[in-house]
Amino acid sequence: MAKVRILIFTLFVFFFLNVHIHGFYLPGVAPQDFQMGDALMVKVNKLTSTKTQLPYSYYSLPYCRPEHIVDSAENLGEVLRGDRIENSPFVFKMRESQMCAAVCRVKLDKKSAKAFKEKIADEYRVNMILDNLPLVVPVQRPDQDNVVVYQHGFHVGLKGIFAGKKEEKYFIHNHLTFTVRYHRDIQTDSSRIVGFEVKPFSVKHEYEGQWNEKARLTTCDPHTKRAVTNSESPQEVEEGNEIIFTYDVDFQESEVKWASRWDTYLLMADDQIHWFSIVNSMMIVLFLSGMVAMIMLRTLYRDISNYNQLETHEEALEETGWKLVHGDVFRPPTNPELLCVYAGTGVQCFGMILVTMIFACLGFLSPSNRGGLMTAMLLLWVFMGLLAGYASSRLYKTLRGTEWKKIALKTAFMFPATIFVAFFVLNAIIWGQKSSGAVPFGTMFALVVLWFGISVPLVFIGGYIGFRKPAPEDPVKTNKIPRQIPIQAWYMNPIFSILIGGILPFGAVFIELFFILTSIWLHQFYYIFGFLFIVFIILIITCAEITVVLCYFQLCSEDYQWWWRSYLTSGSSAVYLFLYAVFYFYTKLEITKLVSAVLYFGYMLIVSYVFFVFTGAIGFYACFWFTRLIYSSVKID
Repeated sequence: MAKVRILIFTLFVFFFLNVHIHGFYLPGVAPQDFQMGDALMVKVNKLTSTKTQLPYSYYSLPYCRPEHIVDSAENLGEVLRGDRIENSPFVFKMRESQMCAAVCRVKLDKKSAKAFKEKIADEYRVNMILDNLPLVVPVQRPDQDNVVVYQHGFHVGLKGIFAGKKEEKYFIHNHLTFTVRYHRDIQTDSSRIVGFEVKPFSVKHEYEGQWNEKARLTTCDPHTKRAVTNSESPQEVEEGNEIIFTYDVDFQESEVKWASRWDTYLLMADDQIHWFSIVNSMMIVLFLSGMVAMIMLRTLYRDISNYNQLETHEEALEETGWKLVHGDVFRPPTNPELLCVYAGTGVQCFGMILVTMIFACLGFLSPSNRGGLMTAMLLLWVFMGLLAGYASSRLYKTLRGTEWKKIALKTAFMFPATIFVAFFVLNAIIWGQKSSGAVPFGTMFALVVLWFGISVPLVFIGGYIGFRKPAPEDPVKTNKIPRQIPIQAWYMNPIFSILIGGILPFGAVFIELFFILTSIWLHQFYYIFGFLFIVFIILIITCAEITVVLCYFQLCSEDYQWWWRSYLTSGSSAVYLFLYAVFYFYTKLEITKLVSAVLYFGYMLIVSYVFFVFTGAIGFYACFWFTRLIYSSVKID
């Protein structure tokens, strides 16, 4: 049996560590075949910047426009992310290269010149999409030969000193050299797109005579095979200047198959460092968890055995430690209703995160499904209201409460209302900056409908079911008069022990947290959900074990007020998460604007609050199970 268990565990680990490499592709997304000469429509997405974290729509700048701008259908997650996918004037023909195709000419006025300069100064990037693949810029790594990394999107322009001038000038990338990589089927001669790259250049184009659609450029000419290969004569951004936008497109056959085309985007980071750090962290936490479990089992076994061997009631009274508080350990805590609400909300968060992880590991939340992860989390949160209502009312009845409707109402509104108000304030700030990241009124209304129309009724249904079930009997009776708690040692001070308890759970996730924050705030893909799921399991085990250990020490000190402390002990890891977010802000990000800093810390406060509720519920239910287990094992006369 032991060999079978080891084999099953090995297969389990192997599957989740490798699912991001050999993962399933999103069901329902089929490859598109193109014949030679078929039209390829390039779409434009939002402008993004790691300095401001405020996305803007592509046409917020005076770029060349098609005759009619058509918005692509966007899901809920895309809208919340600030994606604004629209058509563009860039139209290719499959496997037909083009050189120096003119798109349009733009004459800059004061307003448009200022807009371009602001976006260049803030290092905004232009994002485009072809056949659901995002545009990337290949960059040679200076520290490693023959190693190319890919950056998402190209810079609007650059700022620098040119031609011996003392003042810094702004230059725009107005010539784009696209490379479309495709995999060709020899039998049908059809092709599938497997790569979309660009090299941007700034070129001050010149032409003969008056400008018109058929004007011939002298700076790049397909007839004389003169191509743009550098930015030696860049196009300056100044009022009154004219900018001619052009592009080249080259088609290159690739051995990469369609199913593996996302590998370029998903394997951008230093994988070896990432793997080593995660495995190292997991081994340390597993080792500590094993030691904690061993100590607990041996200590409790000895205590219970000794206590059950006592012959007289007088001998029992002489005992010290956790046995003495058996008459008070199940006494309801202060603010029991609030505890029930937070416990139920934590169960709701746990269910949402667990199911999201499972779907992500199985490939249902592929990055090709933009916004799918956020949409899935929102919908799962709504439907997990059933568990929230059930858990909160069940605990409420255990604490001898009678008004289950009041608990269900608080569970349905307290936590979501806090998040919604914070989100609304942050959204108002984004709206004030005229960013495309501002959630439209229609989407806000849809969120309210999901909340009131689905989540709230489900919470009440769960509350009704949970309250109808009979409350579990306490293992021991509770005394009518509360026992006096003796003076505690300094290390058992509630604040100190709570803060100490949050260190180990945070240590289980902080390395993975770096990569998650990088993907969110530095606009990189995160798709190593196999690792993340294992870290998630370790986090649950660590939260449970460290809370049980500290709860045991607390009971041994004859302090029976464990209810809230068990929740706050593991929940305090959220404090360290937020402190790490502060550290990350000052060491990894280049945010300089106050508005952007407010948005960063606002969103990280929301994330930390969710993490607090989630981890706190794990610790609380672990102690709830632990106390019932040990006191049911003791003979009380």
